[in-house]
Amino acid sequence: MKRIVAISRELGSGGRTIGKLVAEKKSIPYYDRELIDEAAKVSGIPSEYIEKSDQRVTSSLLYNIAMGSSYGYGMLEEASSQSIPITTKVFCAQQEIIRGYADAGSCVIVGRCADYILRDRDDVLRVFIYADMDKRIEHGVKEYGMQKETAHKEIARSDHERAHHYNMFTDRTWGDRRNYDIMLNSGEFGYENCAKIICEIMDSRT
Repeated sequence: MKRIVAISRELGSGGRTIGKLVAEKKSIPYYDRELIDEAAKVSGIPSEYIEKSDQRVTSSLLYNIAMGSSYGYGMLEEASSQSIPITTKVFCAQQEIIRGYADAGSCVIVGRCADYILRDRDDVLRVFIYADMDKRIEHGVKEYGMQKETAHKEIARSDHERAHHYNMFTDRTWGDRRNYDIMLNSGEFGYENCAKIICEIMDSRT
């Protein structure tokens, strides 16, 4: 049976690492950076810009466009380029790509509001990965090359941007337990155990 895992995560919690481990264990595709590249192709916006502005919201128009399931990238082609913010074009492009990945088969998708975009499907496991700040700082320094003295500030800024992006596009609250099927403390369980737990849940739902 097809199973899609949509992982939301705090910066420094190891969500990407856990997602990759799940994909490897289940021998299914893993999508993260690929979403940026595909969105660039669909929207015509350079991937470098998408990566930098992916979580910055600049217009109140976003909410109306993001909410209805009838909205999608097709509507953007009918609207004037001046009336649609770039961040909205990126979101709508990624929305259609994520739905296409889910339709194609089992996979792991990290970030980009995938839990919300795929909210009407019953084959999706929605996961939120978090950790205590000291663990996140440790991960940020080791994996992202952050300076230990400024890592806390960088992580807090990322939390704010991710929450603002998610809350605006989904009309939900980022990190709210009601949005997810399971929330895992990676600092407590470790990445490998978190991946095993997710795989076990996937197996139990088949």
